[in-house]
Amino acid sequence: MLDVLRRIIQEVNSARDLQSALNIIVERVTEAMGTQVCSVYLLDESGEHFLFMATEGLNKTAVGHVSIDLDKGLVGLVGERAEPVNLDNAPKHPRYLHIVEVGEEPYHSFLGVPIIHHRSVLGVLVVQQQEVRRYDESEEAFLITLSAQLAGVIAHAKATGAILGVHELDENTPSATFDAAPGAPGIAIGTACVCFPQADLNTVPERKAYDIDHEKKKFRSALIATRKEIRSLSRKLADRLPKGELALFDAYLHMLDDNAIGGEVIRKIKEGYWSQTALRKVIDKHIETFTVMEDSYLKERASDVRDLGQRVLANLQLSEGPREEFPDDTILVGEELTPSMIAEVPKQKLAGLVSVRGSANSHVAILARAMGLPTVMGAVDLPISLLDGQPMIADGFEGRVICHPSKEEYAAYRKIVLEEEAFVEGLEELKDLPTKTPDGYEMTLCVNTGLMADVVRSLDRGAQGVGLYRTEVYFQMIDRFPTEEEQRAIYREHLKAFAPLPVTMRTLDIGGDKALSYFPIEEENPFLGWRGIRVTLDHPEIFLAQVRAMIRAHEGLEGELKIMLPMISNVSEVDEALRLIGQCYREIIEEGVEVEMPDVGVMVEVPAAVYQAKAIIKRVDFLSVGSNDLTQYLLAVDRNNAQVAGLYQHLHPAVLHALKQVVDATKAARKPVSICGEMAGNPGAAILLMAMGYDILSMSATSIPIIKWVLRSVNLADAKVMLKHVLKMDNAWMIKNYMDDQLRKAGLGQLVR
Repeated sequence: MLDVLRRIIQEVNSARDLQSALNIIVERVTEAMGTQVCSVYLLDESGEHFLFMATEGLNKTAVGHVSIDLDKGLVGLVGERAEPVNLDNAPKHPRYLHIVEVGEEPYHSFLGVPIIHHRSVLGVLVVQQQEVRRYDESEEAFLITLSAQLAGVIAHAKATGAILGVHELDENTPSATFDAAPGAPGIAIGTACVCFPQADLNTVPERKAYDIDHEKKKFRSALIATRKEIRSLSRKLADRLPKGELALFDAYLHMLDDNAIGGEVIRKIKEGYWSQTALRKVIDKHIETFTVMEDSYLKERASDVRDLGQRVLANLQLSEGPREEFPDDTILVGEELTPSMIAEVPKQKLAGLVSVRGSANSHVAILARAMGLPTVMGAVDLPISLLDGQPMIADGFEGRVICHPSKEEYAAYRKIVLEEEAFVEGLEELKDLPTKTPDGYEMTLCVNTGLMADVVRSLDRGAQGVGLYRTEVYFQMIDRFPTEEEQRAIYREHLKAFAPLPVTMRTLDIGGDKALSYFPIEEENPFLGWRGIRVTLDHPEIFLAQVRAMIRAHEGLEGELKIMLPMISNVSEVDEALRLIGQCYREIIEEGVEVEMPDVGVMVEVPAAVYQAKAIIKRVDFLSVGSNDLTQYLLAVDRNNAQVAGLYQHLHPAVLHALKQVVDATKAARKPVSICGEMAGNPGAAILLMAMGYDILSMSATSIPIIKWVLRSVNLADAKVMLKHVLKMDNAWMIKNYMDDQLRKAGLGQLVR
């Protein structure tokens, strides 16, 4: 059964469009199950009918013409129940619907299973037989398993417009909308620019050649370089491999000849394709050919072809270098965007970001909010290889991507852009005003930052200091560990820029979703692995150099430097870190530097730190909650996983009660407590955090004016009533709806999205 399933999935994955995929499904299921009929019905664009989309055994002329209402027939029953319907005599069932055009009169046995993707029914897969009998358990299990495997493929193909037979985008392509997750607020209107990791054929975009002769020359150079590599490998392994195995290298060389892959790629380039696109198309075709073969030895050759293609691609990319030309209003699109990819685009040309992977709480989304870039995350169905150079709108409010927007869509979104600009301008008058509630309670709003580019934006928006300085951003933008002196210079720039305001610097927080190219951390489960303080305590030379740089950077400056420790999960880590910080300070004083010992605090990011808050606060000067990670760990939801993005809820009762517990422990010790996660920039959450007793809310610069407006509009006494009410609730959606209602009542309805 597993072999049959794999073969069907492989064939379906290699289909050129949705209709081809559906035809493969009905043909292969009919063969595999020995049944007389297999059909697929898909939900139409209106969401009100199931459309007869493919069949083997029934009337094929009815395909695309027959539809069934959601509440009609056995197909409707399967969709309604979202579970299989298995009948031995379908015509006798009260929900049986006779449709003459389909021609299913002779068939009695009926088994229909729903095709479900992300909790939504996309369609129904049906098998039928003339014999009056019930399909057995193994047949039902096979169809259910196949349906589950195919759901994602069908969803992707349907979303990309393959249902219309559109293979390449041009000026006649209708607009296509893809729903994803909001990453950073705002609307970006511009041109998609696809970036992709090095030597990954799967992500090479569809791009036309500007100079065909240049592309051919470039490709031939890459072939020469690849042949040299293969011959070199063959020589190195000559004394370790038998002749039969060494013959594989000769086969590789032959595959690169002009009468094989090499010649096919040249022909594709002549058709007008960029060399990398041409290579991807040819390699994909060969992989597809090998993959569907019955012979296991030949099937394995698909991996050889893929490896060969990757080698040629790597040499192509070496000869090309990084992309230098970017269109105005670039919307950077990628499978998984990184800070280094973003840094390649000139600031004045970058309008927004779209990432296939990740969620609103991914590191890149947090960085985008700090930079004020409209961002969409988790666009899993987006056909990025087709989008390079195409017009696009990225809606960071709703989490939506529109490719080839219509005139009406352009007009609607430009209107939203103008409204947002007017709204932001209206908040500018609050810049120099205190964040004081109508009943006189004053809050401190700080900024989360990591780039010098953030400084002006932060101060222009009224930041009262830095609540979180992400030191890892600088580490990620270079190709080696920075020296102590290099770090001191960078930190001093930030301290001077914000002086006399306080700056809280977090020690290096790598691991999880924050990698360094020169210090790879390979783990099965990185978020529960070697990250944050665990890395730097294991490498005290990194920790000591960084802490010394921070303290030395503050010499002779006004303002206050604070040092914060990330990913603390037990008090022994705090004790060891404090010992090392004390050692750094003593050394610096002995060197004749006159500087005060900075306050040291701990980030509360894991549940263990919540329960040990009383013990931790006795050892340090302050606590600061990292709500992004704390929410992730409390709810067991990977914040980078678009599949579970809907379960990542800052207003979950467990999160709110944990936050309250941290405040209570800190207040009992008469020490300050802040929160520096993205939750602080959420209008409804900010009201509850103020009511709990948080002294400082730290957020992206973009959020500061909005949160100031919110807190200046709500009495502390009213906020405490809201908190009391919310802490009795047991459902995150109820809490969100309640807080949205409170915002509307306070005249802040514009913030409810």
